[in-house]
Amino acid sequence: MNITTLYSPDIYKKIMTADQSQKNDIYRYELMLPFKGKWDCYHIPLKSEKEGGYDIVMASSMLGLLPPAEIDSTFAGSIELLSDKALWDNSKASIEKSLARFEKAGIELKENEYLFSIFLANPKNAYTIMNEGYCGDGGIPGYIMAWLVPGEETMHRLPAALAHETNHNIRYQHIKWTNSITLGEMLVSEGLAENFAVSMFGEEYLGPWVTKTDKELIPLIKEIIHDGLGAQGLDNITAYLYGDEMAEMQNYPKVGLPYCAGYAMGYYLVQYYLKKTGTPIEEATILPADAILSEVEEFWTKEAN
Repeated sequence: MNITTLYSPDIYKKIMTADQSQKNDIYRYELMLPFKGKWDCYHIPLKSEKEGGYDIVMASSMLGLLPPAEIDSTFAGSIELLSDKALWDNSKASIEKSLARFEKAGIELKENEYLFSIFLANPKNAYTIMNEGYCGDGGIPGYIMAWLVPGEETMHRLPAALAHETNHNIRYQHIKWTNSITLGEMLVSEGLAENFAVSMFGEEYLGPWVTKTDKELIPLIKEIIHDGLGAQGLDNITAYLYGDEMAEMQNYPKVGLPYCAGYAMGYYLVQYYLKKTGTPIEEATILPADAILSEVEEFWTKEAN
């Protein structure tokens, strides 16, 4: 396997000092173009045919990345923190060790080339705030990225988040992604990824997408999510996964759930499956969601832990 690093701080410095009219194109063609294969899978063009139309600048801003138009000298300190060598070394090492664990377990890596980078998150973005300043995406095979508001805590926790994203990368080399994806698949996918990250770094690195869920609410959350397991498409499953607040931001239906309740249930569901069956996390990662869900039907009862 070969992991190529797109070192973003130098590009951010270039954007920071560029004229306002040039910032978007530097962002598009130097920072985002290397990930074009990923954006093509999401049907996101690098540049809209019409001024102000939907393109990678708008889409990445919606995801919580810092918009290029806002990158000026006020972010010089953030760019300097992003330049930290240990951050990049530790992040790449996390991806390498994660991939190596699958190889050692005899899981085929269908991708040999991986592109990785770390971007700046928008500290004012609601998603960034709710995720406590860091996030990532590894769902398209061969591409792994993260974005953060640089600081001691986010930089410390980022390698664990990248182990989570690497798990996604492996899963979707074996499980075909569709736009009509079900809530059941997403619960299993997120649960596998977070359990894998914990197996690499320990429970103290559990993300806020798990730790923020009040355990006293779990019986009610289980009931709501169980009723919605067959929901399909991002518009219908967003509230189950991310909670009503995030769903409302995108004008998606609400279902009565708090922040990332689905992520938390996915974590506990997969944890229950792993303990019950003794299946190694690497092997479980490439199983169809139904193979896991069918083994843990009792998880949804109030008696199951």
